[in-house]
Amino acid sequence: MHAAILKALGCVGYVSNGAVRELPSVRRIGMQLFAGSVAVSHAYAHIFDLGIPVAVDGMEVSTGTLLHGDQHGMVTIPMQIAAEVPNVASKLQRSEREVIEFCQSKNFSVEKLGELMKKTQ
Repeated sequence: MHAAILKALGCVGYVSNGAVRELPSVRRIGMQLFAGSVAVSHAYAHIFDLGIPVAVDGMEVSTGTLLHGDQHGMVTIPMQIAAEVPNVASKLQRSEREVIEFCQSKNFSVEKLGELMKKTQ
């Protein structure tokens, strides 16, 4: 119910240090959830304001703040570097993949790992 209301208000996501529930239903309507936990039961909640700056677990968020979140957490991204994020993320994924593949190979050694880590920094 709350996700449907937020979606109707134009929200694309919900950030809370509280709990969320009904994950499959919320996912089907396209709402993103980032919360401190998942709960089996609902809590008393109501909308008392929209569009004001908030602090979520110490992170300041205002309307228009660019956020990145996944199952590990959420961070803010300064708008002045937003365009660089996809390229930097791609490079990071490639270098991490290279290290993981090396660690799983028959050629693994601590010495070669040290060399590879210096190269990927």
